Amino acid sequence: MMRPLAGIVGLLLIVATSWSVLRTLVVPRGSSQLNYAKNQVLFACFRFVAHRTGTYVGRDRVLTWASPMAIFTSLLMWLLFFFFAYALLIFATSDLTLAVSAREAGSSLFTLGYATTDRANLTALDFLAASTGPITIGLLIGYLPTFYAAYQQREADVTLMLARAGEPNWGPELLARHSQVGTLARLDELWPVWERWAAEISESHTNFPVLIQMRSARPYRNWLVSLLCVMDGAAMQVSLNPSMPQDRARLLIRQGVLCLRELAIVQGIPYDDDPSPETESDVSAQDFADACEMLQRFNYPMERTVADAYLHFRGWRANYEAIAYALAMRIDAVPAPWSGPRRPPLPIVQPAMPKNRKPSGSGD
Repeated sequence: MMRPLAGIVGLLLIVATSWSVLRTLVVPRGSSQLNYAKNQVLFACFRFVAHRTGTYVGRDRVLTWASPMAIFTSLLMWLLFFFFAYALLIFATSDLTLAVSAREAGSSLFTLGYATTDRANLTALDFLAASTGPITIGLLIGYLPTFYAAYQQREADVTLMLARAGEPNWGPELLARHSQVGTLARLDELWPVWERWAAEISESHTNFPVLIQMRSARPYRNWLVSLLCVMDGAAMQVSLNPSMPQDRARLLIRQGVLCLRELAIVQGIPYDDDPSPETESDVSAQDFADACEMLQRFNYPMERTVADAYLHFRGWRANYEAIAYALAMRIDAVPAPWSGPRRPPLPIVQPAMPKNRKPSGSGD
C-alpha cells in the first residue's frame, strides 16, 4: 500500500507545483496561492526581525531583502517539491528504496546523471525530471527582466518626485514647492503623468504582487507614499481652488483610487466601495489648517476658506485614505506626514524644504 499511496502523493505534488509555476510565471493573473502563502510567511519573518531594529532606517535595511528573497525562495520551493514528487513516483513505480529513489530523482532533476538506471519506466521519469528542472529555472530567468523592468519604470517617476515634493513626499509640500518657484501651472501637466503611472502600477503590481513589497533604493523614498502625495496634492488643489482646471486632477484621483482598490484585492484588504464624503479623516481640520498656513507662506492662492476647503478635501480623501493607510502599514512604508500609523509606532519623518537662495546684488 505504501508504493501506490506514494505514487498518488507524488502525482498530486507535480500537478500542484506545475500549476504554481505556471500561475506565477506565465499566466498574467498574479501569484499562485501556494506561492502567496509562502511569501506571506517569509514577509512575516522579515517584519518580525525588522520591527525590532528600533529605527525606520534599520527597519528598511532589513526589509530591503524581503522581496528578492521571495523570488529566490520560490525557485527553491518549486525545485524541492518537484524533487519530492519525482522521488515518490520513482519509489512507486520500482522496487527501489525511498532513499535510492530520492537519489535518482535528484540526479535527474538537476541533470547530474550520476544515479540513473536502464529500466524503461524509470528512464521516462528521469527524462521528465531532467526537463522539469531547466524549464522551471528558465521560466524564472525569463520572468526577472519583466519584473525588474516594471520596478525600474515605477521608480523613475518616484525619483522625479524628490525635487517636486521633498523626501519623503507629502501633498502640501508638492503644492508649496511649485508655488515657491512660480510653477503652479505645471501641476496640470503632472496629473496626467501620474494618472498613467497609477494605471501601470495597477497592472504590474497585480501581475507581480512581490513588487508591492519591493523597496526603493533610498530609505525615505516609497512608491505608495509618492502616490498618496500626488493624490493629496490634487485633492487640495480642487478643494482650495475650484476655478482652476479640475478635470485632470479629478481623473488622477479616480485612477489612483482604482489602483489602490486593485492592490487591496491582491492583498486581501477589505474596503468600502462607496464611502461617504462625511467620513472622518485621519487628517484633522487642524492638520489641514496647518498645511494651508504653510502654503500661504509660499504665496499659494486660495479661493475657499480653510474650513470650507477641508470639508471638500475630507470628502475626496474618504475614497482612498483607509486603503492607503492599510497598505502603508503592511509594507512598512516610510512614515511620511498624512500616511497613517505604523506598527510598531515610528516618528513621522518631515520633508525638508530647500532654501530659495539668490546671489547678492541680483535684484528680483
